[in-house]
Amino acid sequence: MAEMKAAPPTAGKLDQPQDRLQFLASHGGPFFELQRRLKLVHERNLHTGRRILVFVAIAWAVPLLLTLPTLASETPTLKAYLTDPGPWARFFVGIAAFLAAEQAVEAGLRRKLGQFLRAPLITPTSQGAALVALNRALGRRDSALAELVCLALAAVSAVLAFATFKQLPSTSWATTVTGDAHHLTMAGWWCVVVSIPLFIFLLVRGIWRHLVWAELLRSIARLDLRLVSTHPDGKGGLAFLGEYPNAYVLFVFGISCGMAAAVAKHQMQADLSATTLTTIMAAWLLVVLAFFAYPLSAFSKPLTQLKDKTLLTLSARATTQQRAAERKSIGANVVAPDADEAEQAIEPVDLTKQYEQTRKLSSMLVNRSTLLPVAAAALLPFAIAGATKLPYKEVFSVLKKLLLI
Repeated sequence: MAEMKAAPPTAGKLDQPQDRLQFLASHGGPFFELQRRLKLVHERNLHTGRRILVFVAIAWAVPLLLTLPTLASETPTLKAYLTDPGPWARFFVGIAAFLAAEQAVEAGLRRKLGQFLRAPLITPTSQGAALVALNRALGRRDSALAELVCLALAAVSAVLAFATFKQLPSTSWATTVTGDAHHLTMAGWWCVVVSIPLFIFLLVRGIWRHLVWAELLRSIARLDLRLVSTHPDGKGGLAFLGEYPNAYVLFVFGISCGMAAAVAKHQMQADLSATTLTTIMAAWLLVVLAFFAYPLSAFSKPLTQLKDKTLLTLSARATTQQRAAERKSIGANVVAPDADEAEQAIEPVDLTKQYEQTRKLSSMLVNRSTLLPVAAAALLPFAIAGATKLPYKEVFSVLKKLLLI
C-alpha cells in the first residue's frame, strides 16, 4: 500500500487511521528505487527470496567461482575459501539475514505504529502533529544524502579490507604472498570491491533506518497520548510497543554473525579465553539493548507522569470517601471535622484495586522477556564461534547467564 503524506496539522480526524499513520521501513530511497527498476522489488512485494538468491550469489558465490581456476595450480584456494568463516558469516548468512529482516521489520513496525491510532492512543488534536512527524521520518528514510553516506562508509570498508588482505602473512584464497610481495587474487579483488562493501552498505543502511524509526517514536512520545494507569498490560496501554525489537531478530543475527566470524578467525590464530569471550559477548549485548532502549526510553516520562498524577488523584479521592465513611459510621470526623464537608454527598466507590494497579504500573517498556529473542540472536553466533575452541559447557553456561541477567 502506498504511503500517504500527512494532512495539515489543522486537519480533523483521519479516515482509516491505521493506513494513514504508516511507516514502510524497507521502502523508499535511491537503493530501493534502483532495485525496483531492476525488477528485484515491487511497491507491493519485496520479493525477499529472489533478492536473497541474487545478492548472496553476487557476494558469496562469485568469489567461490573465482577460486575454481586455482584447482589446477600448485596452490588451490577453493578449500581455503570454503573453510574460512568470514565469507560464510558475512556474504552468505549475513547478507541473507539483512534481506530477510527487511520484510519482518517492515511488517512489525507497521503493526506497532498502526496501533497508536487503532486503539486509539493519539488524541484527535495530536493526530496532525503525528502526521507531521511521520512525514519528517519518511523524508529521512528516503534521503539520498543518507544513502550516499552509507555508500561512502562501504567504500571506506573496501579500503580497510584491501589493507588487511595486503598484510596477510601467508597465501590464502584472497592473497598470494611471494616473498615480500602481496597480490590479491581475483576472489580477493571481488570481495574488496563488491562483497564487503555490499555487506557494510546493507548493515549501515539498516541501522540508519532504525534511527529514523527511533526518532519517529520519540516524537510520538511527546504528543498527548490517551494512556490509562489500570490498563491490563501494566504499561498504560503501551506494552505492545516494547515488543517491536523482536522484528529485528534477523538483522541483529546478521550483524552478530559478521562480528563472530572475526572472533572465530582470531581463535584460529591465537587462543581466546572464556573470560575474553564473556567480555565481548556482554559488551555486545549492552550495545544491542541500548540500540533498542533509546527509542523506547522516551515513553518513560509520560508513563511516570501518568502514574504520579493518577496516584495523587486517587489518594485525594480516597481521602474524601474515607472521611465520608468515617462520618457515616461514627457520626463525625475524628480529625479536623468540617460542617461544610459533612453536607457534601459522596458516592462510595472502592478505589483500592485501582490504586494497587496504578502502583504496579511500570514506566519501562524494555524488559528481559520482551528482548529475549533479540538478545539470543545477538549472542548465539558468538557462542557458536567460541565453542569451536572452548568447552561447550563453558560457552553455553556463559550464554545462559547473559540471557538471564
